[in-house]
Amino acid sequence: MALRRKLVVGNWKMNGSLAQLAELTPIAEAAREAGGVDVAICPPFTLIAAAGTRSGGVITGAQDCHAEPSGAFTGSVSAPMIKEAGGRLAIVGHSERRAFQHESDEEVRAKAAAALGHGLIAIVCVGESDEQRRAGRHLEAVDAMLLGSLPDEWEEGELVVAYEPIWAIGTGKVATPADITEMHEAIRAALVGRHGDKGDRIRILYGGSVKADNVAEIFACPEVDGALVGGASLTADGFIPIIEAAARG
Repeated sequence: MALRRKLVVGNWKMNGSLAQLAELTPIAEAAREAGGVDVAICPPFTLIAAAGTRSGGVITGAQDCHAEPSGAFTGSVSAPMIKEAGGRLAIVGHSERRAFQHESDEEVRAKAAAALGHGLIAIVCVGESDEQRRAGRHLEAVDAMLLGSLPDEWEEGELVVAYEPIWAIGTGKVATPADITEMHEAIRAALVGRHGDKGDRIRILYGGSVKADNVAEIFACPEVDGALVGGASLTADGFIPIIEAAARG
C-alpha cells in the first residue's frame, strides 16, 4: 500500500459569512500543530479570496467549477477564476449537485479535467443512493460512477476521490465500519485496476455526517485517507477534533 498523507476537507456548502471566517484562525493553528495532515476549507465562492488571507496553513478551495474556462454561463465560476481567487482545489460531483443540478458522470468528468488542467486538485465525489444499497447494487453503482467521472490524465497528487453515501449526507446516518471498508476497498481495487500502481496513491476520503464522536472509528477503516466534512467544519470546535484524529491516524 502506498503511503498517503491524510486529507481533511471542510465543505461549507451554502453557509458562511465574512464574520464566520474568524473560525479559520484556530482551525489553521490546529492544522499547523497536527503535522502530517493536509487541511482544506471550501467556503462559498464569495469567500474564497477572503478565506485565503485568514487561513495560513489551510488550503482553500471551491465547491464546484465549470468545465469551460470562460463563456456565456451565467452564475458559473471557472477553474481559472477559482485559481485567481487563491483556491487550490475544487470539489466536483458532490451528491447534492448530482441530485439538484442533475449533473451527469460526463459533466463531472469534464469539470474534473478542467480543474486539473488549470492546476487545481480535483476531489471527485461518488456514492450510492439508499435505494441502490437496499437493492444490493451499491458496489456496482459506485464503480460505474467512479469510472464514468474520473478523467484519463492526471498527475500524482492532483486527484482525490471522496466516497459519500447519499443516504448519509445531512441525515445524521453514518455508514458502519464494515460498510466503509467494503466500499473503500472496492474503490481502491477499481483505481488500481484502471491506473495500476498510480491508482494506489490516490487518496480516498469518506464523507457523510462525519463528526468528532465518530471520526476515530471512520479513520480506523482500511483505505480511508481522510474525510470530506460538512456541518462539523463550520466551526473550529466541530472541525478541530477531526483534524486531530487524522493526525493520530
